[in-house]
Amino acid sequence: MTTDAAKAGTARPPAHPSGAGGRPRVAGRPPNRALLGLAGVVGFLLLWEAVPRLGLVPARFLPPVSEVLATLGTRLVLPEFWTAVGDTVVTWGIGLGIAFAAAGVLGFVIGSVPVLRAFTSSTVEFLRPIPSVALIPLAILLYGTDMASTLLLVVYAAFWQIYIQVLYGVADIDPVAEQTARSYGLGRLARLRYVAWPSALPYILTGLRLGAAVALILTITGQLIIGTPGLGQQIAIAKNSNATALVYALIIATGALGVAVNVGVRALERRALRWHASVRGEEIV
Repeated sequence: MTTDAAKAGTARPPAHPSGAGGRPRVAGRPPNRALLGLAGVVGFLLLWEAVPRLGLVPARFLPPVSEVLATLGTRLVLPEFWTAVGDTVVTWGIGLGIAFAAAGVLGFVIGSVPVLRAFTSSTVEFLRPIPSVALIPLAILLYGTDMASTLLLVVYAAFWQIYIQVLYGVADIDPVAEQTARSYGLGRLARLRYVAWPSALPYILTGLRLGAAVALILTITGQLIIGTPGLGQQIAIAKNSNATALVYALIIATGALGVAVNVGVRALERRALRWHASVRGEEIV
């Protein structure tokens, strides 16, 4: 009895989170994503350099990356290159802005009225799957090779990405918060500002991020096929001139532009949603 009581009253030392030999176990550090990404890029470039050098792919189809980067460096000092970049960015920005404004207004109006949403759902499901590139003949017929023809493709493609997200955001508004706002006498505009907008904002910014990427893709596609000024047109000219290294150099330039667009939109999203739990969780991690 005394022995059992002594055992019960004696506090055991806490279990040591150690391995064999009592050595403390050191928690592994998470891998550095930036270094891993850099290592992946370097490995890809080394592989690209080796493939044509070893004759696995003819150099006339795939020039070594050193030649492509040298060609890109020579283009970076030319004014016409930056003019093409400016034309691409302007077309992308105007198209995305029009799509964002139209999708935001229509999404809030239609999403807030169940009858309108039900009435338009079949039309949306019919129009949304139509590929934007299928509108290229119509765009050329309407606007020729003017920038407006590419804008038609960009607006159509980006609109659906944003519109659907706005509908989801409006549908996700907490009905309890809506009823509470009504009981406190908030008008329609006040409820839109203090209830609907904060609830739908994460969805809206997700749609903006998706729409920005799609808008850039369609901008390059329209310039490449229709011939409107921009990087896509420069790629088509280089391809017709059999300047293979220049084609790859311009493709790398469009990829870099896409990365810049994605980084910019992500930064905007984090800044606008710094109050949101998902963004706070990213910052803590």
